[in-house]
Amino acid sequence: MTMFVGSKPPVVPFSGAISYLIIAGGGGGGYGRGSGGGAGGLVSGTTTLSSGTTYTATIGAGGTGGTVTVKEGTANNGSNTSFTGLTTAVAGGAGGSAQLTGNGSNGGSGGGADASCIAGTGTSGQGNSGGVGSNSSPSYGQAGGGGAGAVGSAGTSLVGGNGGAGTVSSITGSSVTYAGGGGGGIFTGATSGTATGGGGDGGKTTTSAISGTANTGGGGGGGGTDAPSRNGGAGGSGVVIISIATSSYSGTTTGSPTVTTSGSNTIIKFTGTGTYTA
Repeated sequence: MTMFVGSKPPVVPFSGAISYLIIAGGGGGGYGRGSGGGAGGLVSGTTTLSSGTTYTATIGAGGTGGTVTVKEGTANNGSNTSFTGLTTAVAGGAGGSAQLTGNGSNGGSGGGADASCIAGTGTSGQGNSGGVGSNSSPSYGQAGGGGAGAVGSAGTSLVGGNGGAGTVSSITGSSVTYAGGGGGGIFTGATSGTATGGGGDGGKTTTSAISGTANTGGGGGGGGTDAPSRNGGAGGSGVVIISIATSSYSGTTTGSPTVTTSGSNTIIKFTGTGTYTA
């Protein structure tokens, strides 16, 4: 038995202070000379958890890209991501299509639009609007979807618009860029829109669009021209990441999140629905 003489041993007080990153699912890229999907909304900050309270993380899926078998080609928005008590990250908007619905959809970040159509708008504090494509030959470049850090670029007669830049976060202990918009597709030529931050590049004449990267909220690339490159890329799924002092980490989770450490903090990364009890 250990005995303490004089004073009691020091008690480490519970501190529920956390940093958090919440990202929604990205929007799908438009079909057939399509514009890029908008990134999922990105919400970050700090808050304090209450001891003994259970908090639920709900992760949004990425939206499907436009194909001939999905709602007559129309791309879909992603899905929202949430964590109990905090602002919900809004789903990324789908990209428009020169062959179908030309407008981009609103969302966390907005989807790009065809020429003379309306780009999707982003949610204030979470993302940005998509760009607008070109109706000029030879390439008829379509627009990039909006990203968390910047609007999507416009397409031109020669190139597809690049996806809007994402936002850099070091919450995991490493610098990672999340929530980039998808690149715009082209009718012909070699230069479709590119993307960063987990967004997918646009399609070319015979090269398929790229889907957004899982758990980054990146927007899907817009489709190209010839089959199978007409199909738009899917948006990347969302994520919830929280960072808490290791001395206050309870170890009580459900849903199998990835748990790591960085310095004096424990990092809990939810890529699927789960809970944490403080």
